[in-house]
Amino acid sequence: MDKKANNKENAFLGSGWSFPVSFSAGNSQLNMSANASNINESIHIILNTRKGERTLESNFGSGLQQFMFKKIDNTLKGEIIETIKFSLLRYEPRILVQDVKVIATDTQNGVIQIMISYIYSQTNTRHNYVYPFHLKEGTNLPRK
Repeated sequence: MDKKANNKENAFLGSGWSFPVSFSAGNSQLNMSANASNINESIHIILNTRKGERTLESNFGSGLQQFMFKKIDNTLKGEIIETIKFSLLRYEPRILVQDVKVIATDTQNGVIQIMISYIYSQTNTRHNYVYPFHLKEGTNLPRK
């Protein structure tokens, strides 16, 4: 299948500014993303946005930052999973979340990895996204 036919077939997935926002070096044009990469960038934006951070849409985002500096236990993992499911259901209509799992934890460094399994709502194509969530923001603090 040629590239044009593939782009037309996946056009429903959408396109937009790439994230992080960048410009091409040669002609100073805004870089765009489309299809699966656009959805992954959207998921990343939703998960990294604090509630109230966007002026005109104060409820946008997941608010995962509320879990910073909390003890990593099963209750916290469950709260994170539910927060992610709700946020993606509300703000990313192009996907249907099938499962969210905490797949790895590094309690020493305050990092957990979250695997989000989803399908495109119009084609039932299965994909996943791994999100590294850092529970410690300050990296210049002395270790004990």
